[in-house]
Amino acid sequence: MKKRNLLLALVIVLTFLGGIYTGIQFTSSKSENQPVKFKKAPQSAIKPETKELPKVEKRTSKVLIGYIQDFRDPNQVDYSKLTHVIFSFAHPTKDGGILLNGDSALKNLRTTVANAKKSNTKVMLAVGGWFHMNGGESYPYFKAAISNPTSRTKLVNGLTSLADRENLDGIDIDFEHPHSKADAENLAAFAKELSAQLHPKKKEVSVAVYSKIHAVTLTEVGFVQYEPSMFQDVDHVNIMAYDGQWDDGYHAANLSPYPFTEKIVNYWSRLFEEQNISKEKLVLGVPFYAQPTDPKIKQVSYGAIINQSPANANRDTVNMNGTTYYYNGSSTMKKKTQLAVDHGFGGMMLWELGLDAKGTYSLTSSISETIENSAHSPVKYYTVVKAQ
Repeated sequence: MKKRNLLLALVIVLTFLGGIYTGIQFTSSKSENQPVKFKKAPQSAIKPETKELPKVEKRTSKVLIGYIQDFRDPNQVDYSKLTHVIFSFAHPTKDGGILLNGDSALKNLRTTVANAKKSNTKVMLAVGGWFHMNGGESYPYFKAAISNPTSRTKLVNGLTSLADRENLDGIDIDFEHPHSKADAENLAAFAKELSAQLHPKKKEVSVAVYSKIHAVTLTEVGFVQYEPSMFQDVDHVNIMAYDGQWDDGYHAANLSPYPFTEKIVNYWSRLFEEQNISKEKLVLGVPFYAQPTDPKIKQVSYGAIINQSPANANRDTVNMNGTTYYYNGSSTMKKKTQLAVDHGFGGMMLWELGLDAKGTYSLTSSISETIENSAHSPVKYYTVVKAQ
């Protein structure tokens, strides 16, 4: 009985093992002869949306702001090196209205905006300037517009609407120049009201200011006045550190020499430190034109100087048209840019882009490269101490 049971158990085990072996062989043979089929996963009923890539705001350690006049060809500007372009000018009327210099100015403004957006460069519109399109200086028109609360609000509303309609990034205030305490207070009130309208819309406000330094004595002048509180309300303070040739008679050499600029930088540094305002708001302006020794002869552009000879790029004087011209060449521009950076300024301002040379000898490029290089080196911040 025991032998019979043992034999039966052995048969059962062998049969079981044989079945397993046969199954393995069948599966292996089938897998070798037939491709593996994968079942396709069901597609989602919800199709993913194609999203536009977000616009990346131009990142830079400092601003590079260039003014451009309304009659210039906006297609000739290299927007890639600029953080801001300021289109100049809108003209205020005494009752708070706004004028542009014809259809061509509006067309150029719109082209400037379209071109600048391709480089993520901001576009602002300057209101004011030295000359008014209706004749004479802009001062009496601007003064009247901002002196009266009604016309001031009208001007603010008009500029805000214009900025919205034309897709502008802000407004630049160019009131040349507030001559009294009342002027200064009205300008401050105007800047405050304009900022209150534009800042919630993520738009900027800048103000162009006189250098406040006499080019000959290198001391502060009092015939232009500002209310320091105004600088709290604006984003950029564009210092016009040029046109010193008119101080104490006419001297072309005083257009914008380096010692003059040093005094200007020290003055504004001290003022902002005393008022506890960030010096990052300060923007140092430089001229792209040359002043003739003979005042009967017109100014010439830096571009015209380079066209005469590229060797003029690193000089600050040139003989042309029977006179000597004074200007800032590439070396001086780099030195001034480094001066501004070392004092903690927010960047540089250029008057104006249409006067620059093209290509290799562009002052815009020289200044841009200096700013870029300064971002990779330790920044020196100078504190100006009053002499006892």
